Amino acid sequence: MAAHGTALRLIRDALTADRTAALRLTWWTLLSAAPALVCGKALALAVDGGFLMGRPRTAALGLGVFALSTLAGAWAGRQSYPWLAEIVEPLRDRLLRDVVTGALHRAVAPGAARDDGAAVAVARLTRQVEAVRDALAGQLMLLWQFVLTVAAVVAGTAVLSSAAVPLVACPLLAALVLFAVLAPATVRRQREAFDAEETLAGRTVATVTALRDIVACGAHEHAQREVLDAVTGYLRTSKALASVSALRRLIVALGAHSPLLLVVLAAPDLHARGATAGEIVGVLAYVLATLEPAIRLLVQGLGASWLRLAVAAERLAEAARRPPPGPEPYPALRPSDGSVALSGIVFAYGPGAEPVLDGLDLSLADGEHLVVVGPSGIGKSTLAEVLAGMLPPDRGQAVLGGAPLDRIARHDLTRARVLAPQNPYVFAGTLRENLCYLKPDTPDPVLAGAVTELGMDALAERLGGVDGLVDPAALSSGERALVALARTYLSDARLVVLDEATRHLDAAVERQVEEAFRRRPGTVVTIAHRMSLARRADRVLLLDGTRPSTGTHDTLLAEVPLYAALMGHWRIGATDADRTHRDRTDADRTDADRTGGELSTPGAASDRSSSRPAGDPAP
Repeated sequence: MAAHGTALRLIRDALTADRTAALRLTWWTLLSAAPALVCGKALALAVDGGFLMGRPRTAALGLGVFALSTLAGAWAGRQSYPWLAEIVEPLRDRLLRDVVTGALHRAVAPGAARDDGAAVAVARLTRQVEAVRDALAGQLMLLWQFVLTVAAVVAGTAVLSSAAVPLVACPLLAALVLFAVLAPATVRRQREAFDAEETLAGRTVATVTALRDIVACGAHEHAQREVLDAVTGYLRTSKALASVSALRRLIVALGAHSPLLLVVLAAPDLHARGATAGEIVGVLAYVLATLEPAIRLLVQGLGASWLRLAVAAERLAEAARRPPPGPEPYPALRPSDGSVALSGIVFAYGPGAEPVLDGLDLSLADGEHLVVVGPSGIGKSTLAEVLAGMLPPDRGQAVLGGAPLDRIARHDLTRARVLAPQNPYVFAGTLRENLCYLKPDTPDPVLAGAVTELGMDALAERLGGVDGLVDPAALSSGERALVALARTYLSDARLVVLDEATRHLDAAVERQVEEAFRRRPGTVVTIAHRMSLARRADRVLLLDGTRPSTGTHDTLLAEVPLYAALMGHWRIGATDADRTHRDRTDADRTDADRTGGELSTPGAASDRSSSRPAGDPAP
C-alpha cells in the first residue's frame, strides 16, 4: 500500500505543478474519447435506418459519422501529447535531481556505508527514473481514456438497450475486482525484480572494476559464480513476474470477451424485448470495438505501467531521502588557521576490523607542507579523510586551527579545509564555473593568476577562455586533474589535503603544481604517489602499519629502513629514458627561468598514473 500511496502522491504533484497543462490534457483526452460514445449509435443508425430499410445514403451517413468521429478522436489524441510532455518531462528532471541530491547527502553523512551505491544509483538514474517517466505518462494519458471509454460504453449501451447493460457491466465489474486482487502479488514480484536488477548491476560493476585483481589472484571462478548467481536471481524474479502477468489474459477474457458472448447468446431475448437488429449490432460494436481495447489497455498497458510506477516511485523516494542533519556543535568553534593536531587517532572500518590508524599522533604548523608515504593499502587515504573531517575517528581527537573537528560547524569546516580526491571531478559548464565552484566571487585577476600558476593557459585558450564550455569527456585525465587542482587552489581553505590528486600529471607539471601550492597560504598535506614529492617536503609521514615515523626526508632516509627501501626501489626503477626526460625537463626549466617563460604547458599533463613507480623520473 505504501508503494501505491507514493505513486498517487507523484501523480498529484505532477498535475498540481502545472495546472494549465493538466486542464488542457484533460480537455483533449475528453475529445479523443468521443468515438467511444458515438460508434454504437452510428452503427445502429446505419443498420436500422439504412441497410435494413434499403436506404444506402442513410447507411453511408451512419458509417460516415462513425469514421469522422474516429478521425476527430485521433486528432484530439495527437493534440494531447505536447501537454503531456509539459507535465512529465519536468517531473523526470526533478526526480533525477532528487535522486542525485539524496545519494550525495547520504554519501557524505557520518557513518556512510561503503558499498555498491554507485552501481545502484546508476540503475536508479537510468532504468527506474525512465520507468517512472514512461509509466506516469501512460497513467496520465490512458487513465482518463479508460474511465471515459467505460463510461461511454455503459451509457451508449443503456441508450440502445437497457436490458443489455447487466450483460456488459457485470463481467466488467468482475474483471476489475480480479485485477485488484492480483495487484498486490504483482507489486511484490515487480519489487523483487527491481531488487534483483540492482543486485546484478552492483555485482557486475564490482567484478569489472576488480577484474585485474581477480585474474591476478586466480579468483575468476569465484567471481564468475557470484555474477552468475546474480544473473540467475534476476532471471528467476523475471520469470515469477511473467507468471503473474500471464493471468492478465484471464482479465481480458472476463471483462471483454464474456460480455460479447453474453450479448450474442441473449440476442433473441433482447430482440423480443424490443431491441432492433441495429441496436444489438451497436451494443456488440461497443463491446468489441471499444470495451475490449479498453480492458486490454487496463491490463496490459495501464495496469502494468501502474505497477512499475508504484514500485519504482517507492524506490526512488527512498533514494531521494536525505539523512537527517546531525546536531550542530554548541558552542561552535572556528579554526583560526591551517594548523593540524592529531592525538591518539584510532580508526577501523567496522567493530571487529583491524585498525587502519592506531594511536596516530601528528602536529603540523600553519603553512607547513607534509607528504604522506607508505605501501598501498596502509591507510593514507583514510588519514586524508580523517584530516578533512569526513571520517570521525573511533578514538582520539583531530584539531584544526585550534578547534576540534567535532566542534566546528559544517559550513565553517567546508570553508576551512578542502580535499582533492584521487579521481578528479569536472562537471559540464564553463571553465570559470568549474574553477570558482568553491569561491564563486573570485575576481578575474586572481582567476587568471591561478590559471597561469598551475600551467593551465594552453588548456584555457583551447576551451575559449575561462568562459568557454567544458566537456568533461573531452578532457584527458591530466587536464581534469588540473581543473580540480585549480579549483582547490582558489578556495579559501587554510588546510589543503591532496589525496594523490596529481597522479595523472607528469613529473614536470606535478612539480609546477607543487610549487604553486607552496606559494599559496596555508597548510598542505599531500598523499604521495611519487617519492620525489617526499624529497621536497618540509616533513614526511611514513605509515607502515605499526609505528608511523615523521621527519625530514634526510632523517627518515638515514634512520628508517622501510623509507630507505621505498626510496631505493623508486630510484632503482627509474629507466634511462626517464632520466633523459628528467634531464631535458631540468634544462627546459632553467631556460624558462632565465627567459621568464612558462615552466610547462597543459599539453604536458598526461594520462600516466603512478601504478608503476618504476616509470617515475627521479627529481
